[in-house]
Amino acid sequence: MRALWPSNTLALYQAKMLGLRIIAFAFVLIGMLQMLDLLSESEKILAIPTNGNADLWTYVKLRVPQLADTFLPFSVLLGAIVTWSSLSSSSEIVIMKGAGMSPHQILWPMMGTALIVAIGHFVFAETVLPRTNAELDAWQKADYARMPDDPVKAQFGKWQTAGGDMLLAGRVEGEGADMILSDVEVFRREDKALKEIFEGARAVPDGDGWVLSDARRFDVARGTMREVGSVRVGKGIAPTHFSIEVPDPDEVNSRQLAAAIERMKASGKATDGLETALFQKYCAPLSAILMPLLGAVAGFGLARSGRLFLRAVVGMVLGFAYFVADNAMLAMGEFGAAPPLLAAWGPFVLFFLVGEALLFRTEE
Repeated sequence: MRALWPSNTLALYQAKMLGLRIIAFAFVLIGMLQMLDLLSESEKILAIPTNGNADLWTYVKLRVPQLADTFLPFSVLLGAIVTWSSLSSSSEIVIMKGAGMSPHQILWPMMGTALIVAIGHFVFAETVLPRTNAELDAWQKADYARMPDDPVKAQFGKWQTAGGDMLLAGRVEGEGADMILSDVEVFRREDKALKEIFEGARAVPDGDGWVLSDARRFDVARGTMREVGSVRVGKGIAPTHFSIEVPDPDEVNSRQLAAAIERMKASGKATDGLETALFQKYCAPLSAILMPLLGAVAGFGLARSGRLFLRAVVGMVLGFAYFVADNAMLAMGEFGAAPPLLAAWGPFVLFFLVGEALLFRTEE
């Protein structure tokens, strides 16, 4: 049985080459994108009189983790293609094959580096990313005016329906009898026809309904709006209805998302979109492992054949095709057009088989 790699020195050499290139591409990609993003957002941040340079740094600290999560696999792809091209152009791959190494034995050290990147990516996405995503989202929803005291506990854009009332709360804070709804709109229907719309800045629980304060009433039939003071709305909508949270998958880790899915299943709510997001939390970091495999097409073949650039382009196209297919399948999974397991893992398995097929063809 062949060893994964015959020489530890050679394996370390390949792994170091790929690792340094991944770091370089990640630094350049994330740095450039962060500068461009900051240019577009700085005007909004500094438009608030109380904001200053410190708030720009706060934005950078919250935004960089998002960019790192998105573009780390791209960095692995670019690093792998450059590494393969370098090894091919210097005829090092020809020497390795002449020494009896198979394409898989040449590939394994780079896959090992990618696996380390994938593990680090997963740990980062489970610990740092949910918190920074929640803080940035809450800050942006407040138009950069202020940072909420506990943005993770705040919920936004919550709909609930009971009887003839459809209640939309722009923000939900607190629990049980202490719950407060802000920026509330209530759409009242009779015989499936919209009759009235109530708007108010604040609503608090009252028995089996809510008291909307400083409310305005819009009569749909007459097209008139008038102040009505306090009005009782949302009969049958209890605070516990808002407690069954539909979390933003980007703002929770996999354990919290799995627990939320179980709660929603118990309440009879659809969970296809969240299940797709849960599987993606495991699949997305592992995409780094695919990149050396898909980029390997740039490494095999004689450099003097003049096709090195073409092979590098093919490897890059394969990598970007994976990301396009992955995003398309995720969208289908979120809308229930594809089973969650297939939506999350389908592109990964498909492109892994494509990469292996190309490598076996090279080995033959």
